[in-house]
Amino acid sequence: MTHKILIVEDEDSQRLALQENLTFNKYQVLLARDGVEGLTVALRDRPDLIITDVRMPAMDGMAMMHKLREDGPWGQNVPIIILTNYDSDDSQLQQINIDHPTYYLLKVKTTVDKIIEKVQEVLK
Repeated sequence: MTHKILIVEDEDSQRLALQENLTFNKYQVLLARDGVEGLTVALRDRPDLIITDVRMPAMDGMAMMHKLREDGPWGQNVPIIILTNYDSDDSQLQQINIDHPTYYLLKVKTTVDKIIEKVQEVLK
């Protein structure tokens, strides 16, 4: 079975790098450019995992994750990997933890390869 992964990222280069690497690793990839589009795709296609940025136009990743967590059993349990530039003591990060992401990764310290490793770990 091929796992479906939704990437919600407004930076084209980051979204493309993740898409290419996940596709290479035999995952089915869904794409969204902001939280509004991400929420629509997630609720329609019910991916096995969501990777989302925090800061995005239209709706940020935190608001999208909060709305997903309100969507019954699937939304409460879908693994979400947050990509952020927030530091661990930042108040924004404390807000992120309320909606129980599976992981949060600091963009400046995380390579695409590390993200792929986390994806593989979560989907075992």
